[in-house]
Amino acid sequence: MTAIEKMHSGTLYQCSEPELLREQARRMERLQEFNRTSAAEADKRTALLRELLAEFGEGSYIEPPLYANWSGKHLHLGKHVYANFHLTAVDDTHIYIGDYTQIAPNVTLTTAGHPICPELREQAYQFNLPIHIGRNCWIGAGAIILPGVTIGDNAVIGAGSVVTRDIPPNVVAVGSPCRVLREIGAHDREFYHRDLRIDYGAL
Repeated sequence: MTAIEKMHSGTLYQCSEPELLREQARRMERLQEFNRTSAAEADKRTALLRELLAEFGEGSYIEPPLYANWSGKHLHLGKHVYANFHLTAVDDTHIYIGDYTQIAPNVTLTTAGHPICPELREQAYQFNLPIHIGRNCWIGAGAIILPGVTIGDNAVIGAGSVVTRDIPPNVVAVGSPCRVLREIGAHDREFYHRDLRIDYGAL
């Protein structure tokens, strides 16, 4: 396998291979250009994201700065995805984010891991496993999603959570490690925060 093929195979490979480092360096120039844009340059931001990302769905938006190992080459955004400031996407392999998902500030999505064996880490070995985030999810501020995790549709991940394992759809999950707290239900359709009631007539 080539170095690029190994990146997406889930097997160990050396991330310091010259072929990989050259392409990363080339792509990072364009990501830096995106991060230098101003709020008045919305069209330029959209054009750069369409160029940089694997998929950038209609109505989606990423608030700069964006940090990504491969400048978003392996980052797939559905429609109407919103990512707030300081999204870190360690996109050494693919990250899929479904339509209408919202990502709060300072979230990290990391597909890359390293072996526990110290001798292998010393030789710059790593492995990558894809991340899948479903439709209409809400990822709270400062959450960390680890390699190989799948988050189901409509799930809410609490702020500061460390997601080490799959999370099913239609639940609120929190903590480090992240665990399911409860299912989303009738109460959530009546109250939007604690005892604050939803006024559907005003929406």
